[in-house]
Amino acid sequence: MTTQPQLFVATRNAHKTSEITGMLKNQYIVSDLNGTDFPVVEETGTTFLENATLKAVEISQLTEGIVLSDDSGLEVDALHGEPGVYSSRYAGKEGDNAANNLKLMRELAALPSDQKRSARFRCVMVLAKNGAVMASFEGVVEGVILDTPRGGEGFGYDPLFQPEGYTETFAELGAEVKNSLSHRVVALRKVIKWLEGQA
Repeated sequence: MTTQPQLFVATRNAHKTSEITGMLKNQYIVSDLNGTDFPVVEETGTTFLENATLKAVEISQLTEGIVLSDDSGLEVDALHGEPGVYSSRYAGKEGDNAANNLKLMRELAALPSDQKRSARFRCVMVLAKNGAVMASFEGVVEGVILDTPRGGEGFGYDPLFQPEGYTETFAELGAEVKNSLSHRVVALRKVIKWLEGQA
């Protein structure tokens, strides 16, 4: 009988853990930082890769097995790549989705009406073990930012982001569709392929 492999996700974001668990389709036993007394790792990096690496390396020194960390966010071309690494705290307070969305809409509304709304979600994932980086992966999904939010599912900027090739936002498409094309699943597919190659 084979033991199901375990993957420790370096996050306290239950939405993120849930998305990753769903994408893995029970291939791994997934746990995260919730319920642990592990420290909060300061995201002092200026890129998604730097932040994901900081979290993966530090947490992998505190637990056995492979740690998966990711840093992801929204890059809006007309705002020179903002909010970028500050996506979850764009309006100041960490994780205030409503305030972040409101700030984004205000910033875009202040620009000329002919300004393009092109944007992308970018995700960088890092695997680490015993304090050492094993590998890193990136996933990107292109799209546009709408004037007003639409849809009640998802989290973060999902109600404002309409992925390329769709007429609905991430928040309207629902978890199953979103999880089949999101930046996180693109990166995670690369993670799974790499892990399978190590088995």
